[in-house]
Amino acid sequence: MTNNPTQLSLLQYDIRRRYETLSKRLKQVARYILDNSNSIAFDTVASIAQQADVPPSTLIRFANAFGFSGFNEMKQVFRQHLMEETVNYTERARLFRQTSTGDSASAPESPAEILNVFTMVNSQALQQLAMQVNPEQLNKAVKLLNEAENIYVIGLRRSFSVASYLVYALRHLERRAFLIDGLGGMFTEQLSLVNPKDVVIAISYSPYAREAVEVVEMGAKHGAHQIAITDSQVSPLAAFSDVCFVVREAQVDGFRSQVASLCLAQTLAVSLALNNAETP
Repeated sequence: MTNNPTQLSLLQYDIRRRYETLSKRLKQVARYILDNSNSIAFDTVASIAQQADVPPSTLIRFANAFGFSGFNEMKQVFRQHLMEETVNYTERARLFRQTSTGDSASAPESPAEILNVFTMVNSQALQQLAMQVNPEQLNKAVKLLNEAENIYVIGLRRSFSVASYLVYALRHLERRAFLIDGLGGMFTEQLSLVNPKDVVIAISYSPYAREAVEVVEMGAKHGAHQIAITDSQVSPLAAFSDVCFVVREAQVDGFRSQVASLCLAQTLAVSLALNNAETP
């Protein structure tokens, strides 16, 4: 997993890149953050400020300088990184509780509480999806799919279910859709015939699958149009995409949902179906 770029690694790269342009106080914060990434997830803002020898307000200014609304929002990147690096779900839940110490809201415990929380946060994620997705981008994506000779879809690990559903739906629309799953390690071979009349749909979230990034790079070399479904504007998929959908999935106890991504995938498929129905 260490070979896959993550939101944290991208943030750390940005901090290093901009380090010399920062003020003296912000450089102190930058040095502490780069040298103590694990403690950022666990420690309070007051403790981090003390260790970095800066006022708490400097942490807020630092976070704002890198596009966050506050330092606690930046801390979430470090917390999420710990969750993503922990494959075992039991250990992930333990880490969540450990990093949540001091939070005002207690973590849900019973199955009913977890269901209620997931229902609530997924509803919020769907509302956010509807508000944030640009209608012009949706129209462009549907147009690209409608004009494509072949549609190649890649989504690995937790993105696989979204990718496989999209291929399933597209084939029911009698589209030449192919799932790039790398069976037998044949990612390159599965995409070897892609051409400028084709579309590559790549679905990946932090930590971004290295193979997915390599596939979109290959698609770009072949001149194919690309649609990305990811979780950040600075995702490595975004640089190669004609259309990039940034999806903010709901999460509970460090476990991320797929509801918003599946909703977007279904929207693309149904929109394409309706577009076909209107064509004489």
